[in-house]
Amino acid sequence: MTRKIAVIGAGGWGTATGGLLAEKGFDVSMLAHEADHLAEIERTGRNDRFLEGYVLPERLRVTLDAKECLAGADTVLSVVPTKYLRRTWRRIAGRVEAGAPVVSLTKGIEPRTLERPTEILAEYLPDHPLAVLSGPSHAEEVARHLPTTVTVASRSTKVARRLQEDFGTNSFRVYTNRDVFGVEFGGAMKNVIAIAAGVLDGLELGDNTKAALLTRGLAEIVALGTHLGAKRHTLYGMSGMGDLITTAFSPFGRNRAVGERIGRGEKLADILASSVKVAEGVPTTRSVRDLARREGIEMPITEQVYLALYKGKDPRRAIEDLMQRRGKSE
Repeated sequence: MTRKIAVIGAGGWGTATGGLLAEKGFDVSMLAHEADHLAEIERTGRNDRFLEGYVLPERLRVTLDAKECLAGADTVLSVVPTKYLRRTWRRIAGRVEAGAPVVSLTKGIEPRTLERPTEILAEYLPDHPLAVLSGPSHAEEVARHLPTTVTVASRSTKVARRLQEDFGTNSFRVYTNRDVFGVEFGGAMKNVIAIAAGVLDGLELGDNTKAALLTRGLAEIVALGTHLGAKRHTLYGMSGMGDLITTAFSPFGRNRAVGERIGRGEKLADILASSVKVAEGVPTTRSVRDLARREGIEMPITEQVYLALYKGKDPRRAIEDLMQRRGKSE
């Protein structure tokens, strides 16, 4: 009997991972939340709104009905932006099959509560094994079967290994890890530094500047992450440094693109209004700044990104302030 997997969220990443699993032979049901979006997909056989040009496999079906999507699914992927995560799972959690693992593919930190996606999921799914899948994995490249490597983390080694087997293909390699916090934190925090990298691109400041930014940005990720309990080797792995590199350089990186437009002088409100895709790094910047202040961890790059996004600080002035900080040892 063919196993069924449910994907909650019909964005680009949900489509790419759902398609990968469908191509492997699983029956995949993907939950959309807008009727006009579903109609577009049914009319074209593609999800051009979020993953242009990718033809959905036959085994990948899209629905607006949560009951239909989740019925019989022995694994569930949660691919919902952080700001919609709580309201989505409050509505559908009771429909998940008993004992089915739920895998978070969301990269963010909820404002105000400062909770990670798996912490939110645990509130609504207390009896389900939880896992995180993260790493340098743009949907556009996964959909084209370009070689990609990610990490899946769970406190259950059995669940992690099962997911490793489910997702693994000749072009999609999966490592396992038990450091759920580290994998999840690295995937969220790298988006803040990616916005800063985009600012440098918008200002055309060159490779020396970006190399310095990524090096010191990774130091901030490690400083706060390890303080909060992440393993250092996790943050230097696929879900930390690996994801940071691809997001900071790729034309597909939506957080980098937001930063680039900030660097060119555009206003944040105009940037966000012009795209249907969610740049998780924007609200995550506020969350990470709040975490750093709560914990007493100095994070100068994160602070300047926050000021540029939310207080309208001139990006060039932000860079000057970083360069003129008191000298210190590396």
